[in-house]
Amino acid sequence: MSAITSRLTAEAREELSEFLGKVNLHLLYKASVHGFSAEVFHAKCDGQGPTLTVGYRDSYHIFGGYTSEDFGTDENKVDDKAFLFQLDYRRKFAVRPGTVAVHNSPYHGPSFGSSLVFLASGRWITSSPDQSYCLDDHVSFKNSVCLEECEVYRVEELKAPWRKVNWKNSNLIKSIQSYKLYRNTVAKGRVLLVGPTGGGKSSFINSVNSVFRDVVTNRALVGGEAITGAKMYSTYSIRQRHGASPPLILCDTMGLAEGTESGMHIDDVINIVKGHVPKKYQFNTASPIQADTKGYIKSPTIAERIHCVVFVIDASKPTILSPAMEQKIRTIQSQIAELEIPQVVLLTKVDEACPLVGKDLENTYWSEHIEQKAREVQRKLNMISSCVFPVKNYWIDIVCDHLTDILILSALLQILRYVDDYLENLDD
Repeated sequence: MSAITSRLTAEAREELSEFLGKVNLHLLYKASVHGFSAEVFHAKCDGQGPTLTVGYRDSYHIFGGYTSEDFGTDENKVDDKAFLFQLDYRRKFAVRPGTVAVHNSPYHGPSFGSSLVFLASGRWITSSPDQSYCLDDHVSFKNSVCLEECEVYRVEELKAPWRKVNWKNSNLIKSIQSYKLYRNTVAKGRVLLVGPTGGGKSSFINSVNSVFRDVVTNRALVGGEAITGAKMYSTYSIRQRHGASPPLILCDTMGLAEGTESGMHIDDVINIVKGHVPKKYQFNTASPIQADTKGYIKSPTIAERIHCVVFVIDASKPTILSPAMEQKIRTIQSQIAELEIPQVVLLTKVDEACPLVGKDLENTYWSEHIEQKAREVQRKLNMISSCVFPVKNYWIDIVCDHLTDILILSALLQILRYVDDYLENLDD
């Protein structure tokens, strides 16, 4: 059965957030799909905790009610948190304290006293003055109204965000542009992106470039491995449309594969980290680069070595890492750790992983699902939580978006700081 679609528009949700605060709305009942039936409503909505009922007289006249109490088939409920609303004029009607806010009965749907009764008779609602809600003569649901649609949502309160982010920060780009690496040891920090094929390595490089150019770019060939069999080691300096360019070089490689017959060889990853692999080197999955290979850099400078390794992992997959992939990455990690090079994880496709985030990226750090994904990868790869960053790449978009930029820039700034830590540690 296909997913049931909510009729609430993004604008309507934003207006409702003024009444409800930051919550997730989970659709329980849609009358046009499930039937304009009190019996079906009770089967789907009773005992669900706080709910929001939304009635659509037409596309403009939208109204309803909220209660923090369970629906049922008996027992009236006093609920001082309940209210009625009318979206066309952004009006909220509070319940009178101590009065009956919800009247439960098997013979009708959501009933907010007698002020607003849904499914009183099929599509019809009824409304009559009572002592429960502070209504006036200008409400759009007076008397009897025939509805086009009725929806009931479970209201899921979001706990405090698991990481604080300033979504209005306009100084992140400047902070990265003006960043001075430790004692100018190198002009630019070199960051290697590693991860399973399709995880979003190349897309992240394009996304970073897009943020600084303020247009969506595609310098790194996305999907190139799957389409063309590309096996080249590529490096990308980030160009800024205006002002200084960030002091970073992002390095792209083949994706990792579970078996040994395809994908990046572990020894090649370590050779890149140590600075032995030249730019544009064509990898051979069967045989890693050797000291006598043409172009092999025998005595790499600090500038040619990698200063931070970033593992790029798709958060939208049900199993974030297969056992074989987890083992391969752990093997790479152990060798990188011996070189004392910092490691970071980027969790990509968070908008696909969680519908709440897909609706609004500001929900990224409010999402329990994304937090669970971050903790899962943290546990599997033995990382500290401050080294795991959820991001959304520019993949479908053709116009830059401020919230997408914030996630990317927040991760990038922290990566830059870890590069700086590594360079400072070389002095000790």
